[in-house]
Amino acid sequence: MRTELVKINNPSEQADDIARAASIIKNGGLVVIPTETVYGLGGDGTNRDSARKIYEAKGRPSDNPLIIHISTPEQAEKFAYTNQTYYKLAEAFMPGPLTVVLPKRDSVPSEVTGGFDTVAIRCPSHPTARAIISAAGVPIAAPSANISGKPSPTSAEHVASDLDGKVDMIVDGGECEIGLESTIVMVNGDGGLTLLRPGGITYDALLCVCDNVSISPTIEGVLKENERPLSPGMKYKHYAPSAPLVLLCGDEEKILEFLRHEQSEKKCLILCYDEEIGELLRDGLIPIGRHDDVQTQAKKLFSALREADRHSPDIIYAHLPQKDGLGLALYNRMIRAAAHTVKEIK
Repeated sequence: MRTELVKINNPSEQADDIARAASIIKNGGLVVIPTETVYGLGGDGTNRDSARKIYEAKGRPSDNPLIIHISTPEQAEKFAYTNQTYYKLAEAFMPGPLTVVLPKRDSVPSEVTGGFDTVAIRCPSHPTARAIISAAGVPIAAPSANISGKPSPTSAEHVASDLDGKVDMIVDGGECEIGLESTIVMVNGDGGLTLLRPGGITYDALLCVCDNVSISPTIEGVLKENERPLSPGMKYKHYAPSAPLVLLCGDEEKILEFLRHEQSEKKCLILCYDEEIGELLRDGLIPIGRHDDVQTQAKKLFSALREADRHSPDIIYAHLPQKDGLGLALYNRMIRAAAHTVKEIK
């Protein structure tokens, strides 16, 4: 398959490109679209065959549900049974990096939902994504546009390295603003929420809208044996580079001593804070932002993991993030990328 690359800077001025991408979607093809979170591998969310193509292109297990993307929050009525809690969330956070899991309607095939009777729905804020969804006239099922298990793509270059020749079109919309996938919540029968995956919409922000928000134990832990994922990103190992990733916690000076020793003994790469650049050997460092700048760390994480792969290290070290605010989302991605490998430095 020949993959077409199209750069869209201003969707309102590139109607022909938008229409061509939408036509591919409507006709059962696959188009990678930019969003504010990460790039998504898009197909018709009402088409069983499109869902199968998505799973095949990614090498993704078919029990891992897809998210369907809509252009306005109200369009959820066609594909899910909505409720008051959904519309409170929509008013506060949509369009934006929030996915809501609701009971599905028959218009969404089970191939899209991983066999569940629920569907995950998101209204992205990226103007190009919304323009393509609107022009297609169908919801776009779009998991992250990477080979399953690998770091999610935050640029069209990342997408091309994974999926060139496997999709009909890649739409280049520039670097993603947030860099981590959307927050996923499930609306419970009592109107409360269960946080399934943290993201740009934090736990504290959700509490401002709903006073009953529980956190799924799988955010920090692992799925039980034979337990099926309720949402994307719940697998034990996910977002992983090729080399083993080890997360470090403990006294900061002791961690620096440990890293200096490792640099002298091993071919290692370090995802370091900006303040540490002068404290370590420059070769083998990938700065991800200042210690207190979690937003930048989140935006750079997947790109840093991909860069680490290009150097083929024996091992990768990074700091274990704190779990408050956006840090919980960063922690969730990194703990899975490391397959829960944490080393305490004393």
